[in-house]
Amino acid sequence: MTPVPGRPVRGSRSGRPIMALLDLLGRRWCLRVLWELREAPGSFRSLQSRCDEVSPSVLNTRLAELRAARLLEVSEEGYRLTAEGRALGERLLQLSSWAEGWAVGLESAQAPAAGAEPGAVRRRRSPLKAGPANGG
Repeated sequence: MTPVPGRPVRGSRSGRPIMALLDLLGRRWCLRVLWELREAPGSFRSLQSRCDEVSPSVLNTRLAELRAARLLEVSEEGYRLTAEGRALGERLLQLSSWAEGWAVGLESAQAPAAGAEPGAVRRRRSPLKAGPANGG
């Protein structure tokens, strides 16, 4: 069943729209299908290929859920994002950009400082305090 705002979903009984969206996006292959369709529409077979050979039954289920959520539709070109799906795609690009910076921060926090003793704890500057390293 497609998660719907106003109803309980996996991990939440609140019915909040964000929880319904996160439930939907957290399903296997869902984000990948949306990500692949942000560039261009695709047929079932092309989507299956673009999604690393996802099984036909899983892809069919995800496409049905995304259609029910009005994030994609079927056109002469195949499956494509709706206006809502494209808007979500823009926000996913922003999230992707944020995630890149987050990953770099995690890597640098885990890398030992030059000249530090093995096992030494590195102090990090608070991201909330202004300073040269924090854009202030």
